Amino acid sequence: MIFATLSHTARYERLGPRFARAFEFLHDTALAELAAGRHDIDGDKVFAIVSDYQTKTVEESRWEAHRRHVDVQCVASGSELIGVAPLESLALDPYDEDNDILFASGDGQFVALVPGQFVVLFPEDAHMPGVSVAQPAPVRKVVVKVSV
Repeated sequence: MIFATLSHTARYERLGPRFARAFEFLHDTALAELAAGRHDIDGDKVFAIVSDYQTKTVEESRWEAHRRHVDVQCVASGSELIGVAPLESLALDPYDEDNDILFASGDGQFVALVPGQFVVLFPEDAHMPGVSVAQPAPVRKVVVKVSV
């Protein structure tokens, strides 16, 4: 996992051209003005999903991970806690190949994610997004999916 601010993305663009495209999109796009839904950046290799939702309690949330994509998650408005844990430290449900997701249970750590910050979550990083900081609140988040 990487946790950083958008002002430092040049360091992480070196992860490869797909990451460079993802960070370019996050820098050059008015995220608050995007329509909710999918936005292709480079077809299925790099695309963004814009979501508007209410944060939830930890008890209402689940751990998840992906095998075919790295998530670059960036809050455009609002704030949330996002849980992170090594995938191997959790009890795993069966992998859903069609939707590239597996769910898990267990414990991890949480970081607050506010506008201007991002996390990069690799396949070995389980994550629990959308958790309330204090009470349920609206959030707009952009998740750029980078295929691996």
